[in-house]
Amino acid sequence: MTNNRERPISEFNNELKLKGFNVFQIEKDGNATKIYSRKDFYKICLTTGKSIIHYADRSFEAHDTILFFGNPHIPYSWETLSTKYVGYTCLFSEDFLKQSERSDSLQQSPLFKLGGTPILKINETQREFLNGIFTKMIEEQQSDYAFKDDLIRNYIQLILHEAMKLQPSENYDQHKNAASRLTAVFLELLERQFPIETSGKPLQLRTAQDYANHLSVHVNYLNRAIKEVTGKPTTTHISERILSESRALLQHTNWNISEIAYSLGFEYPTYFNNFFKKQTGTNPKAFRNLEV
Repeated sequence: MTNNRERPISEFNNELKLKGFNVFQIEKDGNATKIYSRKDFYKICLTTGKSIIHYADRSFEAHDTILFFGNPHIPYSWETLSTKYVGYTCLFSEDFLKQSERSDSLQQSPLFKLGGTPILKINETQREFLNGIFTKMIEEQQSDYAFKDDLIRNYIQLILHEAMKLQPSENYDQHKNAASRLTAVFLELLERQFPIETSGKPLQLRTAQDYANHLSVHVNYLNRAIKEVTGKPTTTHISERILSESRALLQHTNWNISEIAYSLGFEYPTYFNNFFKKQTGTNPKAFRNLEV
């Protein structure tokens, strides 16, 4: 059997994209753990060691064993402080879990929501039980059982239900500047949408309300935080980034104006023309001709 440590990172990425799921021991696969910091998938981590996790407007310092739930829609950072850090990581797409009839939207789960409880303290008895579930998932992942995906989905559901029965950790520290944390989350989400690489898929987040919904906060709270930290309204940040991307698309692609408008989330090309002219004083076609 090939040791996980010797497997190229690309193998893990391809396996995850094709199957929508991957599970591994952290101490055996440190490199793969790092590459998933892009947070494209939902993540459940059972870890033992000292670390600090920054999640939206809160920070959590872990000294022993914790169970962590990562949401791809909510950026977070993880500082490992221990010289030895052990445990398991399970990564999966929402589509993978949705194939289960019992699965509700993960974004509505209190374990994955911005204002929920993404980190739980785990005692030794709970750690041993959860270790067993992760071990079974690894065994099934490597097996030839025809219905192993269904079984793995059941194991994920079991972890979620066990977690929801636990008392939330009280070791959260409100960030000394919650507005700064939320602003950082917003700006990272904004930047994640770019660059646009295909004209066939429109921008998903176009308004302040879209971002607020994505982050499970009230739009007024989001607007206040961003204005307080940056001095500019949320809509200005969004417009400036869309304008910057539209210039790049006009300069560096052969897409027609309609394709560019659609990719940037404008329902009609005339809406894009009006937006661009208001921001720059010229229309997209004239801008492109000037750049040629």
